[in-house]
Amino acid sequence: MKYLRSAVFCCLAVVLVLLLQVWFRQPSFSRCPGWFASCRERSYLFGYKIFEKGSRTEQAKLVFPQHPLDPLTFSEIARVHALVLNSSISLAEGKHAKLIRKVGGSKPNIFLHGVSLEEPDKEDVLTWKTGDPMLPRKASVILRIDVAIYRFVVDITHHIVESVEPHHGSGTPTLNFDDMNTASALPLQHTEFLEALKSRELDKEEVSCIPLSSGWYNVKEEEGKRLIKVQCYYAGGTSNYYMRPIEGITMVVDMNMKKIVKFIEHDHVPLPKAEGTDFSLSAQRGPMLKPLNTISLEQPDGPSFSVDGHYVKWANWEFHVKPDYRAGVIISQASIRDPETDVLRSVLYKGFASELFVPYMDPTEGWFFKTYMDAGEYGFGLQCMSLEPLNDCPRNAYYMDGIFVDADGKPYVRPNMLCIYESYAGDVAWRHTESPISDREIRESRPKTTLVVRVIASVANYDYILDWEFQTDGLIRVKVGMSGILMVKGTSHDSIREAAEANEELYGTMLAEKTIGVIHDHFITFYLDLDVDGTDNSFVQNKMIRKKTLDGTSLRKSYWGVQQLVAKSEDDGKVKLSLFKPADYVVINPKKRTKVGNPVSYKIVPGKTAGSLLALDDPPQIRGAFINNQMWVTPYNRSEEYAGGLYVYGSHGEETVSRWTRRDRPIEDRDIVLWYTVGFHHIPCQEDFPVMPTVTESFELKPTNFFESNPIVKTYPTYEKDLPQCSFSI
Repeated sequence: MKYLRSAVFCCLAVVLVLLLQVWFRQPSFSRCPGWFASCRERSYLFGYKIFEKGSRTEQAKLVFPQHPLDPLTFSEIARVHALVLNSSISLAEGKHAKLIRKVGGSKPNIFLHGVSLEEPDKEDVLTWKTGDPMLPRKASVILRIDVAIYRFVVDITHHIVESVEPHHGSGTPTLNFDDMNTASALPLQHTEFLEALKSRELDKEEVSCIPLSSGWYNVKEEEGKRLIKVQCYYAGGTSNYYMRPIEGITMVVDMNMKKIVKFIEHDHVPLPKAEGTDFSLSAQRGPMLKPLNTISLEQPDGPSFSVDGHYVKWANWEFHVKPDYRAGVIISQASIRDPETDVLRSVLYKGFASELFVPYMDPTEGWFFKTYMDAGEYGFGLQCMSLEPLNDCPRNAYYMDGIFVDADGKPYVRPNMLCIYESYAGDVAWRHTESPISDREIRESRPKTTLVVRVIASVANYDYILDWEFQTDGLIRVKVGMSGILMVKGTSHDSIREAAEANEELYGTMLAEKTIGVIHDHFITFYLDLDVDGTDNSFVQNKMIRKKTLDGTSLRKSYWGVQQLVAKSEDDGKVKLSLFKPADYVVINPKKRTKVGNPVSYKIVPGKTAGSLLALDDPPQIRGAFINNQMWVTPYNRSEEYAGGLYVYGSHGEETVSRWTRRDRPIEDRDIVLWYTVGFHHIPCQEDFPVMPTVTESFELKPTNFFESNPIVKTYPTYEKDLPQCSFSI
């Protein structure tokens, strides 16, 4: 009866879908939803955000923390804001003698750049159990008062400001939406820019401007200033204005003064044409590609995972998931249940995308500074847009909202910024079929189903798809997909031949007439606080070494063996990957062993990656020194979480994982953190125009002697009778 009901339900659903396709017209893309990139206010490209005025906000106001690592709630953020505004601190500077007071007519300009949970001490979180009193709730607040920068720690539980730390070094906080909106709007009020548009016969109503982080190049007159460079694009017949740069104009905005302080017109390049640049469905002309038949994962009994607040349980896995304004998503306390002992064993205390580094390879005036650090400069999570059901995430996905804070301290909801779903793509978990030369008939196979946690950050033109994928065999796969739109450069040439005749270096690939896709890199560095069956671990390189046979002992002349090197200090934990120096990179628990004596461990399995080709003394590489190695290992330190430093914007690179490891601290048999970088070299090609097909790279955390044997041997195969039966004809 159960399967009959499922079959009837499935058939009715299919019929309904077919009828809907007939009854309803295609949606009007002239009135597209506000969260589509092409629907954002042109002058406010980066400033887009969703303020949920209705049920989402009301629901968010009723949420309370259930776990010590849960993100701040609406009510907690309101209390934090009030406590900060009502606090006072004394400094030597006269005008800041009482820096923050209750809101009044003489208050200084106060702008928030980041409000997030100040996590409890790790030891306290590890000992906390469901049902225990909630650990004290605290908030980390990064704010700017006029030009001064501070980090507040606010104890929400006890209603006090616990500490105030002024920032005196280089670098400033993540840009907030006030910064981005202001910088984007200023050009259309600037006389020189308006005159330049007029000379080019361009309509200002078709212009979109974007704020670009200016980097750091040791220029004396720029020191101590918060500068944003702004460049503009022209729509004029396309929603994909990125393909029509107003090349040759750059404006420098002083964000403390909120004005354009420098207008640079270094070239006058014709606009690329609009034809062929629009990728929206409504803009397509001529016959469309024949559609594939729809594939849908049916789960008549519902999904196999559960979400309680931010705590996820699936198969043998349990973990905490948290939206974050800077990292996008943070995975915490990932543990797996041992099939033999039924004990939940720790694997990963905390993992997230710590920093991105995206340097472009064009040293000319309008391009040399384009060396972005997207997480620390723009906020990877702030740029995570609402996910599109059925296209960004499959059917039966669970969606989670993010709660972020505006520059004025008001919280807002980013709905559906994260999704969790089960995935089955026809992969095999394990199998064996006996060879026909044997008289044994053995055919055993098991399907592979995984659980995926996904966010997608649209950082201006680029879209980053970040997945944390969990397998029942204990493996965690971290995937980074890239799509979106290339950042292109305008040129007066219509072909490679013309550019060659003019002896002009393109710094990229000619994608279309007057359009160059500039070559560049993408590096994503992950923070991985692995706690393999406990907090005290060691990092081991199992190097594969060629060995030669002794004369006369074998017809073989060589083979390879394993040389085990235990990292004693941070210098030993620095790894540059090489095909010709292979090794397994393993985090072991030296105090825990299997029955036969192997230390329990997890292996870091690199995927395809890339290393930087920039000179080590190049200013962008000094700031991005965290990618000088593909792996680093550091002792756990709660203040060292961001590979490029806490204050990245305009920093000089003095607070990076590269600097921290110069101390060469001990890392053997203690709580350690591993840093791994996924890298892409991108030479654009014409297939990337006008929008890029997704390219994906990954790495894996794989159990290695963690279990006594294959932990998923005792799983059932799938039979036809287990599936909903549904058939129809037209």
